[in-house]
Amino acid sequence: MRKFLGTAAVAAVMMAGTAAYAADVKEVQMLHWWTSGGEAAALNVLKEDLSKEGFAWKDVPVAGGGGDAAMTALKAMVAAGTYPTASQMLGYTVLDYAQAGVMGDLTETAKAEGWDKSVPAALQKFSVYDGKWVAAPVNVHSVNWLWINKAVMEKIGGTEPKTFDDLLALLEKAKAAGVIPLALGGQNWQEATMFDSIVLSTGGPEFYKKAFNDLDEESLKSDTMKKSFDNLAKIKEYVDPNFSGRDWNLATAMVIKGDALVQVMGDWAKGEFVAAKKTPDTDFLCYRFPGTDGSVIYNSDMFGMFDVPDDRKAAQVALATATLSKSFQSAFNVVKGSVPARTDVPDTDFDACGKKGIADLKAANEGGTLFGSLAQGYGAPPAVANAYKDVVSKFVHGQIKTSDQAVEELVKAIDDAK
Repeated sequence: MRKFLGTAAVAAVMMAGTAAYAADVKEVQMLHWWTSGGEAAALNVLKEDLSKEGFAWKDVPVAGGGGDAAMTALKAMVAAGTYPTASQMLGYTVLDYAQAGVMGDLTETAKAEGWDKSVPAALQKFSVYDGKWVAAPVNVHSVNWLWINKAVMEKIGGTEPKTFDDLLALLEKAKAAGVIPLALGGQNWQEATMFDSIVLSTGGPEFYKKAFNDLDEESLKSDTMKKSFDNLAKIKEYVDPNFSGRDWNLATAMVIKGDALVQVMGDWAKGEFVAAKKTPDTDFLCYRFPGTDGSVIYNSDMFGMFDVPDDRKAAQVALATATLSKSFQSAFNVVKGSVPARTDVPDTDFDACGKKGIADLKAANEGGTLFGSLAQGYGAPPAVANAYKDVVSKFVHGQIKTSDQAVEELVKAIDDAK
């Protein structure tokens, strides 16, 4: 005999179905470009945290250290209406998508977790739009670093360079010893990231801000900018002939293995040293780019949160909450090489380079010498940053021959991109 369900039983079945459906979407879909060993190890910290809370992880990795390929993939996903839970983003890209009206609203979570008090104002400028939190800052990277193989440094009798000329002399020593002096990947974002530091070193903090944050035309076309390009030409002479197209982490590996003396790169490079079981002051040295002590050129990886359907919001909130928890901020950044996006995370678990990074960030934030990296999407909107990277790369690869021409091209390219 067929047995019919009563009202209560039908409700129970429907609730069970709803629960099952909710479980199906208890998943975080993350688009990112963290594909090197150190980056992948850092991301695993977050995967494990979310797994403990019952959330599955759907990885959408797009290789390419500068993130350009990932942002092309994201643009296609958004155009198709297939938003990820979140995407790794840099600065102005977050604001572009927020202005387009496709970002979610994390304000309730942010208030409950006190983000407004613990996240520096420089980061809130990019993670808050129209009074709403639309992104969760993951870290603060700084780009004006030198990473040096200590054994090679001792072999050539080198000491910490305090000026740009000191750095050139150190590179000359390495060359004389038969070691590749400067490990560089010939990709536009790497070249421009190094040029950020050269400009700060050549012109000083106020000049950097005027040129690369305010986009002041007089600064962009000045003799100081010409000298910066001349200095770029000088340092490029110490790169090996096979640099073109090399990924950044392969350049880092050259320093780790002792094939090269130094890399000029953001502190994500330290994540590669950590992944290779290397220790600061024992195996490698971290110095600020000569002439930039007291200033920090920063970027911040952010997880931009999209306006996903209601049945995916719980996963999004869990991701945002985990990302800005003190425990994750410490554990992740220890591995990644960066420093926390919260100012209230102790430096206890950080190594010597991490402790210096945290102290430098605090001092720069308080002293007004914390500047957005133009190469890394925090100095100006993407169109301007891309124009900048293009000009710098053409100069490095000989398509632009002189510093006079480089300055002329830079002013024109930035003006056209505005």
